[in-house]
Amino acid sequence: MGMDKQIRQLCEEYTDLLEEEIQIILSMAKTLQPLANLEGADIFIDCPCIGGDAIVVAEAKPEDTPSSYQGSVVGMLAKQENEPAVARTLKLGIATKHMKARTQENKYTIQSVEPIKHNSCVIGVLIRERRLEETEETETSEKDKNNKKHFHIDGTENWLVESIDEGFLLVDRQGYVTFCNQFARNLFRKIGHVEDILGQRYKNVCLSYYDEKSDQEEYIAEIHIGSYYLRIRHIPIEEGESGLAVIIRDITWNREQEKDLILKSVAIKELHHRVKNNLQIMASLLRMQAGKAESEETRRVLYESINRILSISITHQLLSKNGIDKVNLIEVLITIKNNAVQPFQRADLSVELEVSGDDIVVDSDLATSIALSVNELLQNSMKHAFEGRKKGIIKVLVTRGQVYSTVVVTDNGIGFDYFKRRKGSMGINIVEAMIRDKLHGNLNFISNDKGTKVTFDFINEGIDS
Repeated sequence: MGMDKQIRQLCEEYTDLLEEEIQIILSMAKTLQPLANLEGADIFIDCPCIGGDAIVVAEAKPEDTPSSYQGSVVGMLAKQENEPAVARTLKLGIATKHMKARTQENKYTIQSVEPIKHNSCVIGVLIRERRLEETEETETSEKDKNNKKHFHIDGTENWLVESIDEGFLLVDRQGYVTFCNQFARNLFRKIGHVEDILGQRYKNVCLSYYDEKSDQEEYIAEIHIGSYYLRIRHIPIEEGESGLAVIIRDITWNREQEKDLILKSVAIKELHHRVKNNLQIMASLLRMQAGKAESEETRRVLYESINRILSISITHQLLSKNGIDKVNLIEVLITIKNNAVQPFQRADLSVELEVSGDDIVVDSDLATSIALSVNELLQNSMKHAFEGRKKGIIKVLVTRGQVYSTVVVTDNGIGFDYFKRRKGSMGINIVEAMIRDKLHGNLNFISNDKGTKVTFDFINEGIDS
């Protein structure tokens, strides 16, 4: 395949360059071999990919000097973490000098990069690479060397800037770095700068956009370069020899922790989603069994079991949406009320059911125990409270306390003898066990011919404060 055809194919497949921009890249590619011979270095053109990295579209190896490469790298990706000079120039649109790079053949070279622009947009970069072990002469002229100014901080100030865990630079009014602390030196070296940044033009080493001709106010930029995330502050200085102070904070750990939290959130969602699905499958199997049961009592017991399973499933369903192991208790109770009531609805009975109270966010264990307890109390009211009646009211109230929070379930039914019914009631036994063993709270029943009031509390250890 001819060089022009290969460049065009790579640009069309990996980039969003327009036809006139591809023509510029094609014209630039014709100059690579003379440049490689003249510089005694490998020369490349990379273009920005749609996904964020860069793609090598053209290359030339020097004819009289050993190349750093054994084979061709055209068509290979230049990853941001491996070639920070390329990433910097593509992002900022300015030249980058003498930064270490890791090649596609897993070797290390020194890159200098120039932007290729069209209508002020960076459409590619021209890269010169030499082997890391070569001893390069600095390209800074003797005149520039003599003009380099070094600012020294003495005493307390020097101790202070060397003690902070941030990079600190001073830039004079001519645009040269006149001071940098050791943190900044180490950071720039880790990023890939080979030469000491002290004495260099700040424009050549800056990590975020910087207009040295502008009297802009202080501004903060956050960048991602290689494997590092940095927050950079530019602070103009109005008096003295220095015109700019630069503070660089390494926030890589913070961003990595955020990524971990996102991954954990996704894992939590998936976990609760699978638990919910498994519980709903169990409920479906029991529902099929209930449909085949000949005994009314068997069907009743199966439907009660189905509701218990669904009350647990609802908690996991809500947790699968949140991505954290916390859920709003009111939202859980509102969701379970229909499941608890529906199997016991009668054509001649109209029941008004209300859930209200404080917004309390609880963990999954607490939510599941409360949901199961309330489900049993609602079912108990629906089965027994409104016998011989056409209307009924059931209310669920949640109140947050300092140490214990409270749930109250009331109905205006016919009442019942708690001590007689608890002996043969699995539902009441479940409620007692949940409140005693899981919620570490107390249970109280008040029932008469005006209705039933059941109160239980739970310790706030699982509540999000």
